[in-house]
Amino acid sequence: QLQLVESGGGLVQPGGSLRLACAASGFTLDHYDIGWFREAPGLKREGVSCINSGDGITYYPDSVKGRFTISRDNAKNTVYLQMHSLRPEDTAVYHCAAYDMDMRACPGVRHGLSPPGYDYWGQGTQVTVSS
Repeated sequence: QLQLVESGGGLVQPGGSLRLACAASGFTLDHYDIGWFREAPGLKREGVSCINSGDGITYYPDSVKGRFTISRDNAKNTVYLQMHSLRPEDTAVYHCAAYDMDMRACPGVRHGLSPPGYDYWGQGTQVTVSS
């Protein structure tokens, strides 16, 4: 079965950290550009990070730059999102998505966009930042 599965979400206090994982099954992640996106009630879906296939260039919007880091572990066929200094406004369901590299989806994430045209979309993991 071809799918992405996210994990690592949970409840964390403001200022805390979490590491999310996006694991692929049935296909190889390093052939794709991988983005992380979040959805909160009443808000538009926001792109929060993206990593290119091949050159590994990463993209972040200003809202998370310096706090979030995306990385790949090709041996584990997994992409991670390390989140530090979490804020209540980071509360959302976080999804990962895989794009064919020809879509050139990642630069749009620098502006917080959620580009269409992904090949795979995960079911999401809830992140709640609250005291």
